[in-house]
Amino acid sequence: MTEFATATDGVRLAWESVGIGPPVMLVHGFGSSRAQNWRAPGWYEALALAGFHAVAMDCRGHGESDKPHVSAGYGHDEMAGDVLAVMDAAGLGEANVMGYSMGGFIALHLLMRHPERVTKLALGGVGASYLETPQINRDRVADPRVRAEIVAALLTDDPSTITNATARNFRAFADQPGKDRFALAACMKVPARNLSRSELARARRPVLVVCGENDELTGPPDPLAAAFPAGHAVTVPRRDHMTTVGDKVYKAAVLDFLKS
Repeated sequence: MTEFATATDGVRLAWESVGIGPPVMLVHGFGSSRAQNWRAPGWYEALALAGFHAVAMDCRGHGESDKPHVSAGYGHDEMAGDVLAVMDAAGLGEANVMGYSMGGFIALHLLMRHPERVTKLALGGVGASYLETPQINRDRVADPRVRAEIVAALLTDDPSTITNATARNFRAFADQPGKDRFALAACMKVPARNLSRSELARARRPVLVVCGENDELTGPPDPLAAAFPAGHAVTVPRRDHMTTVGDKVYKAAVLDFLKS
């Protein structure tokens, strides 16, 4: 059943929960939703059967949550605050947290700003590219030029004019039923501020980093895992950014990590 929390700026945030046991807070990726990222690929069932209490939210601009068309509030720090609002509404003082792609970026900011609320952190779809400088990170989503092209693709009335392949894929994803491309454009307009190696080195919680072997957006998980004092890396064979989400290797790695 959908419930709602309220962010500090009044945005309503949809969430739901399933299972009984230690809590796991789930934060989905850009353009997705709790249903698409977690429920449909079988994460609710996997976590509940393993004895966990899964709490999944729709980030602002996504799913059943409010979808502001202005960029204020879409920064990763602000969206980490949204996660706290849902945790508070669900009665979670501290929880394991799992984020995928954008949800992983948000979860990292949550870990570093509010470590007392995070028991363990599982990152999916976030890897070596997170650590790359803008010069090395050219042509990835963190590149401001690419982000601008994605925003333009989300806002254009004529998708046939989109020439950048990455931007074209984002537009196709945003055109799926129930999605608001104008809210997603507002979200994408906010520059990504990735945490530095020196910041990540101050993490005092165990961190699992999982990426698909063929995920060109993230690169391998090992360099990012090595940036944490207690980091662990798992590569999912033959999977890319979209197909890793529901893979059994990913699920097994996370469940083993949470139980250890």
